[in-house]
Amino acid sequence: MQFPSIPGFRTLDRYILKKFLLTYIFGLMMMTVILVVFDYVERVDDFTELHAPWRAIIFDYYLNFVPFFINQFSALFTFISVIFFTSKLAMQTEIVAILSGGVSFRRLLWPYMMGALVIAVASLSLSLWVIPDGQKDSVAFQAQYFKGKQVLEYNQNIYRQVEPGVFVYVRGFSPHLERVPFFAMERYEGSQMVEVLNAASATFDEQSGRWTAPRYVIYSRTEDGSLGYEQFRNLDTLVNLDVRELVDTKGLVKTLDYAELNDFYAQQQRKGSDDLFLIEVERHTRFSYPFSTFILTLIGVSLASRKVRGGMGMHLGVGIALCFGYIMLGRVFEQVALGGGMAPWLGVWLPNFIFAFIALYVYFKAPK
Repeated sequence: MQFPSIPGFRTLDRYILKKFLLTYIFGLMMMTVILVVFDYVERVDDFTELHAPWRAIIFDYYLNFVPFFINQFSALFTFISVIFFTSKLAMQTEIVAILSGGVSFRRLLWPYMMGALVIAVASLSLSLWVIPDGQKDSVAFQAQYFKGKQVLEYNQNIYRQVEPGVFVYVRGFSPHLERVPFFAMERYEGSQMVEVLNAASATFDEQSGRWTAPRYVIYSRTEDGSLGYEQFRNLDTLVNLDVRELVDTKGLVKTLDYAELNDFYAQQQRKGSDDLFLIEVERHTRFSYPFSTFILTLIGVSLASRKVRGGMGMHLGVGIALCFGYIMLGRVFEQVALGGGMAPWLGVWLPNFIFAFIALYVYFKAPK
């Protein structure tokens, strides 16, 4: 691996950066191969029985599965790579020699942070664009070739505000027929319902956004305050309800790239959706997780640069405990944010704030 000539970029920097990135790539490749083999062994019966073509298995499933896995464990492997390589330098007293030679600890961090920048940018690109686009093909493949697995779950009872004062209720949507056994549209003036449209066996046209039904009934409020009704045939109405809104939002947002996610958020915000917290959490997560690469790199270098009894094993033990602590905190605060217990941005970024303080503490305790 060759690096361009950068002013102030020394041979030592190239050495550290090269070892850091190669260790990271090697670790990810080894784990990816192991995971793919185990996953294939688990899925081979489905692939054989449902006659999945090799091209689809490779390009639609595994080529989308691998980036997702890499991104999920990128920060962990970054941390392990830093601990592994830096501990080796410390055990061979190379860190002591570097610091004794007049190189400050802050200057020693430069190639590590450059490596973290490369990994963070790659992780951010995967999160914002590559993985969501790939998930569309992966979801379609899994729905077709995984037995008994509904990858995108469709809510059986949907109640949505589609425009001010207009609410739609959909029950039992079928993704294959795009049909529901019951469809209702309610109109309100203030807090009072003034009209309700009920239809059985309604069909949705994804291209036009229109709902059709052979028969329907409209209930409307009369002058004396009671509800009268009229029966009609051949419903054909345009409703501001995207078919994506019939899908469980948690699974849907994973398949939207960043521009699509922002558009979907704006759409749901106009409609007063209850899923805004979930969408906001997803938006912030796509930035916070790549950013954690810098924090975990700083913790890893600061911990592993000190020569201690127990050597690399001690460094790895403490480091991995901290890393899993970060992952656990992230999941806990994410669930709190999803439940409305705190602002979505705070729930997603709080683990980074906490571990940033830990990173600063171990940095100031590192050998200088």
